Amino acid sequence: EGLPFYSFEYFPPKTNAGLINLYNRMDRMVARFEPLFVDVTWGAGGSTAKLTLEISKNAQNYCATDVLMHLTCTNMPRDSVKDALESAKAAGIRNILALRGDPPLGKDTWEQCEEGFAHAIDLVKFIREEYGDFFGIAVAGYPEGHISSKSLEEDVKHLKMKVDAGADFIMTQLFYDVDLFLSFVKRCREAGITVPIVPGLMPISSYNAFKRMIAFTKASVPSHVLKALEPIKNNDAMVKAYGIELGISMLKKILASGIPGFHFYTLNLEKSVTKILAG
Repeated sequence: EGLPFYSFEYFPPKTNAGLINLYNRMDRMVARFEPLFVDVTWGAGGSTAKLTLEISKNAQNYCATDVLMHLTCTNMPRDSVKDALESAKAAGIRNILALRGDPPLGKDTWEQCEEGFAHAIDLVKFIREEYGDFFGIAVAGYPEGHISSKSLEEDVKHLKMKVDAGADFIMTQLFYDVDLFLSFVKRCREAGITVPIVPGLMPISSYNAFKRMIAFTKASVPSHVLKALEPIKNNDAMVKAYGIELGISMLKKILASGIPGFHFYTLNLEKSVTKILAG
């Protein structure tokens, strides 16, 4: 329809109180912004499988929105992947984000488990072979290249292979440099990737959390962002306000480039995303 679209990511909380709070937030955010979909993360090796499925099913049935459920290869033998997909199908979930996944907690490197899949492309192929077009499939894209790739060119070639294997759209890792993202989209188009590429945005809500996430993802941060944060890094309210201001400016620049939609990594938080979309 030519209107911007949004989607929100949530993760399974560790406590019952956290779960109740999450449902309340999801209900408010979905009612107010009518996202194209919400997505729910998957713990390594299916550690949150039951709760991920429960949240996904409830979001779809009670919030009246489509759900994209994460599924990873980490510590997931082929039979466990099949069980997860069967459970998703039985719950009426029609969309899967196929990921290799991060190393399990406490490990620095990722290893293929026995009778498991080595790469996200293997998971995409398996879903298509077993379920045809029942599931819509999303895959991850990395504007600066995956940390294990030798180059961005190599990473884009691998992304093209995931799309050719059956992926319907791409969701990017978080970034703070819009120019890098737009350059990535251009590279993808030049490589023959034609599916939608949805930018992933994570509002800066606290300085320490921001620094941890940057260290984990290796995402580049423009100097003007670091310069703006340095004098206010110990003032949580000012950092959050700047994060909202930055999010609004990024969103406007991406929209102006012709990209019609956004995916928000909410960290199960509501206010920053709400204010960015309201701005």
